[in-house]
Amino acid sequence: MTFSSDLKKELTSMPATTGALIALVRMNGSLGIGRSLTLSIRTENSAIAQYIYKALGELFEVRAELQVYQKSNLSKNRIYDILIEDNVAELLDELSLADSLMLDSGIPEIIKEDKILQADYLRGAFLSSGSISNIDKPNYQLTIRNVYQEHAQDITEIMKNFGLEAKITEQRGRYLAYLTHAEEIADFITVIGAMTSRLQFENQKIVHEMRGLANRQSNFQSANINKTVEASQQIIKAIQNLADSNELPASYLKLAQLRLDFPEASLLELGQMHDPILSKSAVNHRFRKILELAKGL
Repeated sequence: MTFSSDLKKELTSMPATTGALIALVRMNGSLGIGRSLTLSIRTENSAIAQYIYKALGELFEVRAELQVYQKSNLSKNRIYDILIEDNVAELLDELSLADSLMLDSGIPEIIKEDKILQADYLRGAFLSSGSISNIDKPNYQLTIRNVYQEHAQDITEIMKNFGLEAKITEQRGRYLAYLTHAEEIADFITVIGAMTSRLQFENQKIVHEMRGLANRQSNFQSANINKTVEASQQIIKAIQNLADSNELPASYLKLAQLRLDFPEASLLELGQMHDPILSKSAVNHRFRKILELAKGL
Protein backbone atom coordinates (compact mmCIF):
# COMPACT_ATOMS: atom_id res chain seq x y z
CA MET A 1 0.00 0.00 0.00
CA THR A 2 1.09 3.57 -0.68
CA PHE A 3 1.45 6.21 2.00
CA SER A 4 -1.69 7.93 0.69
CA SER A 5 -3.65 4.69 1.08
CA ASP A 6 -2.40 4.24 4.64
CA LEU A 7 -3.30 7.85 5.44
CA LYS A 8 -6.82 7.48 4.05
CA LYS A 9 -7.26 4.24 5.94
CA GLU A 10 -6.37 6.06 9.17
CA LEU A 11 -8.78 8.91 8.33
CA THR A 12 -11.70 6.55 7.69
CA SER A 13 -11.10 4.89 11.06
CA MET A 14 -11.73 8.22 12.80
CA PRO A 15 -15.19 9.33 13.97
CA ALA A 16 -17.31 10.82 11.19
CA THR A 17 -17.76 14.61 11.22
CA THR A 18 -20.17 16.95 9.47
CA GLY A 19 -17.34 18.95 7.90
CA ALA A 20 -15.74 15.86 6.33
CA LEU A 21 -19.12 14.64 5.05
CA ILE A 22 -19.87 18.03 3.49
CA ALA A 23 -16.58 17.83 1.56
CA LEU A 24 -17.25 14.28 0.38
CA VAL A 25 -20.77 15.10 -0.78
CA ARG A 26 -19.63 18.40 -2.36
CA MET A 27 -16.77 16.78 -4.28
CA ASN A 28 -18.13 13.29 -5.01
CA GLY A 29 -21.87 13.87 -5.08
CA SER A 30 -24.20 14.26 -8.05
CA LEU A 31 -27.92 14.88 -8.26
CA GLY A 32 -30.46 12.90 -10.23
CA ILE A 33 -33.76 14.46 -11.21
CA GLY A 34 -36.59 12.09 -12.07
CA ARG A 35 -39.79 11.38 -10.24
CA SER A 36 -37.95 12.68 -7.21
CA LEU A 37 -34.58 14.20 -6.34
CA THR A 38 -31.82 11.64 -5.70
CA LEU A 39 -28.25 12.02 -4.47
CA SER A 40 -25.42 9.72 -5.52
CA ILE A 41 -22.00 9.83 -3.80
CA ARG A 42 -19.44 7.83 -5.74
CA THR A 43 -15.94 6.58 -4.82
CA GLU A 44 -13.53 3.81 -5.81
CA ASN A 45 -12.37 3.26 -2.22
CA SER A 46 -14.42 0.77 -0.20
CA ALA A 47 -13.30 2.19 3.17
CA ILE A 48 -14.36 5.70 2.11
CA ALA A 49 -17.71 4.34 0.89
CA GLN A 50 -18.32 2.70 4.28
CA TYR A 51 -17.22 5.92 6.01
CA ILE A 52 -19.78 7.98 4.04
CA TYR A 53 -22.52 5.40 4.57
CA LYS A 54 -21.84 5.34 8.31
CA ALA A 55 -21.62 9.14 8.58
CA LEU A 56 -25.00 9.61 6.89
CA GLY A 57 -26.63 7.24 9.35
CA GLU A 58 -24.89 8.45 12.50
CA LEU A 59 -25.00 12.20 11.89
CA PHE A 60 -28.29 12.65 10.00
CA GLU A 61 -30.14 9.33 10.35
CA VAL A 62 -30.29 9.07 6.56
CA ARG A 63 -31.14 5.76 4.96
CA ALA A 64 -28.88 5.08 2.02
CA GLU A 65 -28.25 2.19 -0.34
CA LEU A 66 -24.66 1.08 -0.99
CA GLN A 67 -24.26 -0.22 -4.55
CA VAL A 68 -21.13 -1.82 -6.01
CA TYR A 69 -20.21 -1.88 -9.72
CA GLN A 70 -17.30 -3.27 -11.69
CA LYS A 71 -15.53 -0.37 -13.40
CA SER A 72 -15.00 -2.22 -16.69
CA ASN A 73 -14.36 -5.70 -18.00
CA LEU A 74 -10.62 -5.00 -18.16
CA SER A 75 -10.33 -3.27 -14.80
CA LYS A 76 -10.21 -4.82 -11.36
CA ASN A 77 -11.35 -1.56 -9.76
CA ARG A 78 -14.84 -1.33 -8.33
CA ILE A 79 -17.09 1.70 -8.03
CA TYR A 80 -19.00 2.21 -4.79
CA ASP A 81 -22.17 4.27 -5.08
CA ILE A 82 -24.03 5.52 -2.00
CA LEU A 83 -27.53 6.28 -3.25
CA ILE A 84 -30.02 8.42 -1.30
CA GLU A 85 -33.58 8.65 -2.59
CA ASP A 86 -35.54 10.03 0.37
CA ASN A 87 -35.51 13.55 1.77
CA VAL A 88 -32.54 14.60 -0.40
CA ALA A 89 -33.49 18.28 -0.42
CA GLU A 90 -33.65 18.34 3.37
CA LEU A 91 -30.23 16.66 3.65
CA LEU A 92 -28.63 19.11 1.23
CA ASP A 93 -30.15 21.97 3.17
CA GLU A 94 -28.70 20.65 6.44
CA LEU A 95 -25.31 20.29 4.76
CA SER A 96 -25.57 23.80 3.29
CA LEU A 97 -25.19 22.25 -0.16
CA ALA A 98 -28.62 23.04 -1.62
CA ASP A 99 -27.05 25.12 -4.43
CA SER A 100 -23.42 23.94 -4.49
CA LEU A 101 -24.02 20.68 -6.36
CA MET A 102 -25.86 22.49 -9.15
CA LEU A 103 -23.50 25.42 -9.62
CA ASP A 104 -19.81 25.99 -10.45
CA SER A 105 -19.13 27.21 -6.92
CA GLY A 106 -16.70 26.90 -4.05
CA ILE A 107 -16.92 25.82 -0.44
CA PRO A 108 -20.12 26.52 1.55
CA GLU A 109 -20.00 29.66 3.68
CA ILE A 110 -20.71 27.67 6.86
CA ILE A 111 -17.27 26.05 6.47
CA LYS A 112 -15.45 29.35 5.97
CA GLU A 113 -16.83 30.69 9.24
CA ASP A 114 -15.67 27.86 11.53
CA LYS A 115 -12.03 26.73 11.86
CA ILE A 116 -13.00 23.33 13.31
CA LEU A 117 -15.25 22.70 10.32
CA GLN A 118 -12.40 23.85 8.06
CA ALA A 119 -10.06 21.16 9.43
CA ASP A 120 -12.82 18.57 9.04
CA TYR A 121 -13.51 19.77 5.49
CA LEU A 122 -9.84 19.39 4.56
CA ARG A 123 -10.00 15.83 5.91
CA GLY A 124 -12.98 15.07 3.69
CA ALA A 125 -11.38 16.81 0.70
CA PHE A 126 -8.25 14.69 1.05
CA LEU A 127 -10.37 11.53 1.33
CA SER A 128 -12.21 12.60 -1.80
CA SER A 129 -9.33 13.37 -4.15
CA GLY A 130 -6.12 13.89 -2.19
CA SER A 131 -2.80 12.18 -2.65
CA ILE A 132 0.80 12.44 -1.47
CA SER A 133 3.65 11.43 -3.76
CA ASN A 134 5.69 8.38 -2.80
CA ILE A 135 7.48 9.37 0.41
CA ASP A 136 10.32 6.94 -0.34
CA LYS A 137 11.67 9.79 -2.48
CA PRO A 138 12.43 13.27 -1.15
CA ASN A 139 10.44 15.15 -3.83
CA TYR A 140 7.29 15.47 -1.73
CA GLN A 141 4.01 16.78 -3.08
CA LEU A 142 0.51 16.79 -1.62
CA THR A 143 -2.34 17.48 -4.04
CA ILE A 144 -6.11 17.79 -3.83
CA ARG A 145 -7.84 17.58 -7.22
CA ASN A 146 -10.82 19.85 -7.84
CA VAL A 147 -13.33 20.04 -10.68
CA TYR A 148 -13.94 23.76 -10.17
CA GLN A 149 -11.34 26.51 -9.96
CA GLU A 150 -13.31 28.41 -7.32
CA HIS A 151 -13.36 25.35 -5.09
CA ALA A 152 -9.59 24.93 -5.49
CA GLN A 153 -9.09 28.57 -4.52
CA ASP A 154 -11.26 28.11 -1.45
CA ILE A 155 -9.23 25.03 -0.47
CA THR A 156 -6.00 27.06 -0.62
CA GLU A 157 -7.58 29.86 1.45
CA ILE A 158 -8.58 27.36 4.14
CA MET A 159 -5.04 25.96 4.13
CA LYS A 160 -3.66 29.48 4.61
CA ASN A 161 -5.75 29.76 7.77
CA PHE A 162 -3.55 26.96 9.15
CA GLY A 163 -0.29 28.54 7.95
CA LEU A 164 -0.06 26.39 4.81
CA GLU A 165 0.95 28.26 1.64
CA ALA A 166 -0.80 26.12 -0.96
CA LYS A 167 -0.72 26.90 -4.69
CA ILE A 168 -2.96 26.01 -7.63
CA THR A 169 -2.14 24.52 -11.01
CA GLU A 170 -4.33 23.21 -13.82
CA GLN A 171 -3.82 19.68 -15.10
CA ARG A 172 -6.00 17.81 -17.59
CA GLY A 173 -9.02 19.94 -16.96
CA ARG A 174 -8.72 19.72 -13.17
CA TYR A 175 -7.47 22.29 -10.67
CA LEU A 176 -4.88 21.01 -8.22
CA ALA A 177 -4.35 22.65 -4.85
CA TYR A 178 -0.89 21.51 -3.79
CA LEU A 179 1.89 21.71 -1.20
CA THR A 180 5.54 20.83 -1.86
CA HIS A 181 7.37 21.66 1.38
CA ALA A 182 7.81 18.65 3.66
CA GLU A 183 7.14 20.70 6.81
CA GLU A 184 3.84 22.01 5.43
CA ILE A 185 2.74 18.54 4.30
CA ALA A 186 3.47 17.23 7.81
CA ASP A 187 1.46 20.13 9.27
CA PHE A 188 -1.44 19.39 6.91
CA ILE A 189 -1.49 15.77 8.08
CA THR A 190 -1.62 17.08 11.66
CA VAL A 191 -4.47 19.48 10.83
CA ILE A 192 -6.63 16.63 9.49
CA GLY A 193 -5.86 14.60 12.63
CA ALA A 194 -3.84 11.66 11.28
CA MET A 195 -1.11 11.55 13.93
CA THR A 196 0.07 8.00 13.14
CA SER A 197 0.64 9.00 9.52
CA ARG A 198 2.36 12.19 10.70
CA LEU A 199 4.91 10.10 12.63
CA GLN A 200 5.41 7.80 9.63
CA PHE A 201 5.99 10.80 7.37
CA GLU A 202 8.44 12.40 9.81
CA ASN A 203 10.39 9.15 10.20
CA GLN A 204 10.76 8.81 6.44
CA LYS A 205 11.79 12.47 6.19
CA ILE A 206 14.53 11.87 8.78
CA VAL A 207 15.77 8.86 6.77
CA HIS A 208 16.04 11.05 3.64
CA GLU A 209 17.87 13.77 5.55
CA MET A 210 20.36 11.31 7.04
CA ARG A 211 21.00 9.78 3.61
CA GLY A 212 21.52 13.23 2.15
CA LEU A 213 23.93 14.17 4.94
CA ALA A 214 25.88 10.93 4.47
CA ASN A 215 26.11 11.56 0.71
CA ARG A 216 27.30 15.13 1.22
CA GLN A 217 29.93 14.02 3.73
CA SER A 218 31.08 11.27 1.36
CA ASN A 219 31.31 13.74 -1.53
CA PHE A 220 33.19 16.21 0.69
CA GLN A 221 35.67 13.55 1.78
CA SER A 222 36.13 12.38 -1.82
CA ALA A 223 36.78 15.95 -2.93
CA ASN A 224 39.36 16.43 -0.15
CA ILE A 225 41.08 13.17 -1.06
CA ASN A 226 41.20 14.20 -4.71
CA LYS A 227 42.67 17.58 -3.77
CA THR A 228 45.28 15.90 -1.55
CA VAL A 229 46.27 13.44 -4.30
CA GLU A 230 46.46 16.21 -6.89
CA ALA A 231 48.64 18.38 -4.64
CA SER A 232 50.84 15.38 -3.84
CA GLN A 233 51.37 14.64 -7.54
CA GLN A 234 52.36 18.27 -8.19
CA ILE A 235 54.94 18.16 -5.40
CA ILE A 236 56.32 14.81 -6.57
CA LYS A 237 56.70 16.12 -10.12
CA ALA A 238 58.45 19.26 -8.84
CA ILE A 239 60.82 17.18 -6.66
CA GLN A 240 61.70 14.92 -9.59
CA ASN A 241 62.38 17.92 -11.86
CA LEU A 242 64.61 19.56 -9.25
CA ALA A 243 66.42 16.30 -8.55
CA ASP A 244 67.09 15.74 -12.27
CA SER A 245 68.65 19.19 -12.53
CA ASN A 246 70.50 18.97 -9.19
CA GLU A 247 68.58 22.04 -7.99
CA LEU A 248 66.91 20.45 -4.94
CA PRO A 249 68.27 22.10 -1.73
CA ALA A 250 69.94 19.68 0.71
CA SER A 251 67.75 20.94 3.55
CA TYR A 252 64.68 19.66 1.68
CA LEU A 253 66.07 16.21 0.80
CA LYS A 254 64.55 14.35 3.80
CA LEU A 255 61.11 15.82 3.32
CA ALA A 256 61.27 15.31 -0.44
CA GLN A 257 62.17 11.64 0.03
CA LEU A 258 59.29 11.18 2.48
CA ARG A 259 56.87 12.60 -0.09
CA LEU A 260 58.21 10.21 -2.72
CA ASP A 261 57.97 7.24 -0.35
CA PHE A 262 54.50 8.15 1.01
CA PRO A 263 52.58 9.92 -1.80
CA GLU A 264 49.19 9.54 -0.04
CA ALA A 265 50.32 10.80 3.38
CA SER A 266 48.93 14.09 4.69
CA LEU A 267 51.11 17.09 5.52
CA LEU A 268 50.64 16.38 9.22
CA GLU A 269 51.72 12.75 8.79
CA LEU A 270 54.80 13.74 6.79
CA GLY A 271 55.79 16.22 9.49
CA GLN A 272 55.48 13.53 12.15
CA MET A 273 57.74 11.18 10.17
CA HIS A 274 60.40 13.84 9.58
CA ASP A 275 63.49 14.02 11.79
CA PRO A 276 63.34 16.46 13.45
CA ILE A 277 59.52 16.64 13.54
CA LEU A 278 57.99 19.44 11.50
CA SER A 279 54.67 21.16 11.96
CA LYS A 280 52.03 20.97 9.26
CA SER A 281 52.61 24.63 8.35
CA ALA A 282 56.40 24.04 8.13
CA VAL A 283 55.87 21.11 5.73
CA ASN A 284 53.46 23.19 3.64
CA HIS A 285 55.93 26.10 3.55
CA ARG A 286 58.76 23.86 2.29
CA PHE A 287 56.59 22.29 -0.38
CA ARG A 288 55.56 25.75 -1.58
CA LYS A 289 59.27 26.66 -1.88
CA ILE A 290 59.90 23.45 -3.84
CA LEU A 291 57.07 24.35 -6.25
CA GLU A 292 58.50 27.88 -6.68
CA LEU A 293 61.97 26.48 -7.40
CA ALA A 294 60.54 24.05 -9.93
CA LYS A 295 58.65 26.84 -11.73
CA GLY A 296 61.94 28.76 -12.00
CA LEU A 297 63.68 26.02 -13.96
